[in-house]
Amino acid sequence: MFATQLVIFDCDGVLVDSETIVCRILAEEMNKLGMQTTAEELDEQFSGRPAKDCLLEIETRYGGPLPDNYFSNTERRIREAFHEELEPVVGIEDLLDHLLQLNLRSCVASSGSHDKMRLTLNRTGLYDYFDGRIFSVDDVGRGKPWPDLFLHAAQSMNVEPQHCLVVEDSIAGVKAAVAAGMPVVGFSNHPRRVGQLEEQGAIVVKDMLAVLDHL
Repeated sequence: MFATQLVIFDCDGVLVDSETIVCRILAEEMNKLGMQTTAEELDEQFSGRPAKDCLLEIETRYGGPLPDNYFSNTERRIREAFHEELEPVVGIEDLLDHLLQLNLRSCVASSGSHDKMRLTLNRTGLYDYFDGRIFSVDDVGRGKPWPDLFLHAAQSMNVEPQHCLVVEDSIAGVKAAVAAGMPVVGFSNHPRRVGQLEEQGAIVVKDMLAVLDHL
């Protein structure tokens, strides 16, 4: 018998390799407006956080409301890049198949919108793994690093927090899982991020199948 009854996956950076695309385009659009930044800096600052929070920080850096076409243009470019470039995270399909073989339930709890997840999960062929078990920050009042989203997912799936295992790649996500009273596995191949995730309470793996060792 596994202690884990439910595996809760973040989406961006855990299921789909989207964060490098998003941060690259955000950096390019911000640089056009005179806000000098890099994709690496934005990944550090925004990873795992709701889009509305990130937009507020960009506006603060800009010094006021962004130009009317900024958000629509950025969103259009991101969606186009998703259609052309987006891939599933290496190893995630093997992990999901193993969970099915073990009869362990799983779901998604992401800072992204439902529309965004429909796009990214369908584009990468992962949607059917989670159909009907996809939870968004839009479903709760507060996003990560608050625990609300993970607690909502667990309650919706009728599983106690201590019997959930969260798989995350962001500091905000790990903080949220810890605050929810859930064990959390961090996924990262970047040395600096590995240390940061461990500092927040995650056990870090570099290979998706290694998640199986922590059920």
